[in-house]
Amino acid sequence: MTTPTRTPVQAPAPPRTSRPDAVRRPRGRRRPAKSPSVLLSKTGVTALLALATLYTLLPLTWLLLSSTKSREDLFGTNGFTLGGEMHLGQNLRHLFTADDGVYVRWVINTVLYAGVGALLAAVFSVAAGYAFDKLAFPGKERLFSLVLLGVMVPATALAIPLYLLAAKVGMVNTFWGVFFPGLVFPFGVYLARVFSASYVPDEVLEAARMDGAGEFRAFCRIAFPMLAPGFVTIFLFQFTQIWNSFFLPLVMLSDQDLYPVNLGLYVWYSSALSQGHPEDYLLAVVGSLVSVAPLIAVFLMLQRFWKSGMTAGAVK
Repeated sequence: MTTPTRTPVQAPAPPRTSRPDAVRRPRGRRRPAKSPSVLLSKTGVTALLALATLYTLLPLTWLLLSSTKSREDLFGTNGFTLGGEMHLGQNLRHLFTADDGVYVRWVINTVLYAGVGALLAAVFSVAAGYAFDKLAFPGKERLFSLVLLGVMVPATALAIPLYLLAAKVGMVNTFWGVFFPGLVFPFGVYLARVFSASYVPDEVLEAARMDGAGEFRAFCRIAFPMLAPGFVTIFLFQFTQIWNSFFLPLVMLSDQDLYPVNLGLYVWYSSALSQGHPEDYLLAVVGSLVSVAPLIAVFLMLQRFWKSGMTAGAVK
């Protein structure tokens, strides 16, 4: 009897591995090519921003270069070139000593008009905006409509009515005739209401009221610190507006000791043109450069709060 023979079972062959250098790495997804319209729009936006920057920097560059020249170089050289010698220090000394140092007086007046006025206007605006947002009182929306109406009225259109009102109460040609109108800032009230709705939760105020805090204490201790970015933003807007104000002081004031910087520089410039005093033209140029410095300093010091305030409500 023959026994059946078993056929050996062959083990499966191991998978063939290719050499490491032959391994293909997975390729990443190719980014879709940008359409010509997208590239054109980015190029257009960049060109517009470049033009806006050039438009902003060119006058300041001319002002800086012209302030370093003598009176002869100011009229005899190109405005965007340096003069023969540097006269900036001499021009500054002449600026602060001309007419018995009246420019220093103008700067102090402007700091009081713009600094103190904008600070009080920001406080009043934040308080009013908070009240319009969080408090309930009769006729609230109608009063807020009047505030919005005040936003749409230009400041120059109010100069003559303000002069007539000031004449009735005897504030023409006084410090208060220019100071008091700067305390009213309808656009700041509108911004403060927007900031209050975004920054101050109603639940926090309800908790404060349940703990026994009154409305004034809840505003001062809880709401106002939350509204700090909005307060700084409103202050910067009003500070810039009062600092650049021209028509209201022109109508309201006749005493040069009460002039702000803008009006004083206008007097020097008019004197250079009408009365033939070229030295006053150089004073107006150097004084304009000096008057820009406080604005730049204030914006640099408060830019952190201003940036956070301007982006309020962008992300919920």
